[in-house]
Amino acid sequence: MHSLSPAQRATLEALCRRIAPPAATGADAGHALAALVEERLLAGDPHLRRDVGRLLALVRHPLITLLTVGRPVAFERCDAALQDRWLERWGASPFGLPRTVFQALRRLVLTTWYAQPRALAAIGDRGPLHERAPALPWEGALPGEPSDADPVARGPRLDRPPARPAPPRGLLTGDTLGAETRLTAGVCVIGSGAGGAVAAARLAEAGHDVVLLEEGGWWTPADFTEREAEMVPRLYADAGQRATDDLGLVMLQGRAMGGGTLVNWMLMLRTPDHVLEEWAREHGAEGMSPAAMTPVFDLVESEAHARLVPADAHSAQNAALLAGARRLGWRARAARVNAHDCVRAGTCGLGCRWDAKRSANVVYLPRALAAGARLLADVRAVRVELAERDGRRGGARGGTAPRKRVHAEVLDRTTGAVRGRVTVEAPIVVVAGGAVGTPALLQRSGLGGGGVGKFLRVHPTSAVVGRYGAEMYGAAGIPLSSVCDEFVQGDGDGYGFWVETAPLYPAVASVATPGFGAAHAAMMADFPRLASLIVLVRDGGDRARSNGDVRVARDGRPRIRYALGPAERRQLAAGIAAGARIHLAAGAEEAVTLHHRPARVRTDADVAGIATLPLGANQVGLFTAHVNGTCRIGRDPGTSGCAPDGGRHGVRGLYVADGSLLPTAPGVNPQETIMGVATVVAAGIADRYRAG
Repeated sequence: MHSLSPAQRATLEALCRRIAPPAATGADAGHALAALVEERLLAGDPHLRRDVGRLLALVRHPLITLLTVGRPVAFERCDAALQDRWLERWGASPFGLPRTVFQALRRLVLTTWYAQPRALAAIGDRGPLHERAPALPWEGALPGEPSDADPVARGPRLDRPPARPAPPRGLLTGDTLGAETRLTAGVCVIGSGAGGAVAAARLAEAGHDVVLLEEGGWWTPADFTEREAEMVPRLYADAGQRATDDLGLVMLQGRAMGGGTLVNWMLMLRTPDHVLEEWAREHGAEGMSPAAMTPVFDLVESEAHARLVPADAHSAQNAALLAGARRLGWRARAARVNAHDCVRAGTCGLGCRWDAKRSANVVYLPRALAAGARLLADVRAVRVELAERDGRRGGARGGTAPRKRVHAEVLDRTTGAVRGRVTVEAPIVVVAGGAVGTPALLQRSGLGGGGVGKFLRVHPTSAVVGRYGAEMYGAAGIPLSSVCDEFVQGDGDGYGFWVETAPLYPAVASVATPGFGAAHAAMMADFPRLASLIVLVRDGGDRARSNGDVRVARDGRPRIRYALGPAERRQLAAGIAAGARIHLAAGAEEAVTLHHRPARVRTDADVAGIATLPLGANQVGLFTAHVNGTCRIGRDPGTSGCAPDGGRHGVRGLYVADGSLLPTAPGVNPQETIMGVATVVAAGIADRYRAG
């Protein structure tokens, strides 16, 4: 689809008028918003354009309208009342496909509208901190003397307009690479997030000749505008649109040098001992016992400047979580974040303009470069070829591995078009493309099978939005500085859940807020008074069950499936109820769930109704930033992707060092876990294979 047909455009205009708030639909505003949606589609992924075109054709089909509202006319020819009834029925349908179509179009329209300056002004968005003075107690530097024990900036606020530095030596980007580039190395690392960057730095510092490939761009603080509409397409996988095939689970994964660490909310939590013991006992994980991991976590926390957030630095949302949980008698605590001189801008999820986040691109990639590594940005690995037969020589300490070729594409950073090819020949390949990218790469390479792509674990997450009498403004402040882990191990029914906060950016808030049209607009009008608590479930309690998988379609794209199991459903419902109770205990006037027909909780008596609400795909807002497990460690190649040391079963010199390697869901935000596991895997490679 190069552009919409007149009929599709008419359908899109009608959808914009009913889904977007009334302020967007007066006079020719529906037409103008539809033009913005179409412009966004034309500038994005051609697969998405094709899919949306098909959805619009489906929506306007007279037979579909007849079956939905009893009139055999195209959607755009129905009156407003019939169109609203159509949307409501598809959104609440007992069948999965109508709910998927409704959510796809709803999200597209709302996220386009809430990227517009007029929409942001209407809901009280304050705009980027670097363009104004701090206006809230939970943003900006704090008074006092600077201290290395503190992640927060103290003293007079430093206005530091970021300069765009020259590219460091050893970095090559898509606009500097030629049509054909051939490289040789001792190690090729694919991916630059919490796993790949750490592995690259460790191996380069151990003397290995490292080439690292990253599909996303190399961005500097000067590039981070603190504007959601500009940064999400740049920094997130699939321009922020990654989701399961049925759109029931939105996946927020980074796509840039630094990977997810560039856009995460900085929480640093160690893998619990009982989880590490489970990995050793049930999966044979090597070098990952609680005793072995203690010095590893000590090292990672020191390198990443993990520091406890002090009591005077919490945002209003985090203060509400701590106060509400404690009033209920539940365990809650401040957490550590990997930051230095943080000015509490709130835009951690959009890249840190203030250069305060100690993300992988700030800590580990410069170390890799300093040790002689070469980093290639805007380069997407397509497949790994076994260039040399494995004669099984070596493999012990000081041994060698058979040569491999990594075939990759050079991408145009703006359009995503392929503009060149890269081939890297190396005996050792470390795949760290994330729990979607890694199994997809292995499958495209003919190295799938067994457990590759299976046992997807995601910490399924929903939210409860509290409406308060005072301003909460969740787009400012340290996004995530507290956690309630009262129920983290559950009560024998699954693995349990925990409660955190999340930044409330306008477009994200618009998708999370249930409904459409005037009712949706009324909730968004209270944006400054809203606070978000998120509920994360440790999934995989039935350890023999694969809740989801990643598989490669014929066109090479990864397809993702995921479904809550019975234990996850019970824990999610209990977690949503707990989030609502925390809001009320913290003083919220109302707590609202993300169900299509939400629960509105104003008293403790209202909480019981949450357990009766449906939890199927697109019946409740569900998302994740923790995507793990699709190449998990294990002894049995039939149910795992990698051996206990992180090596791909049956392929000497091919390793995995990212979240896909985790044998079970860690039950905590996984940044530190992945950094620690990558450290162990890299140490094993350095011990087994000689450098040089």
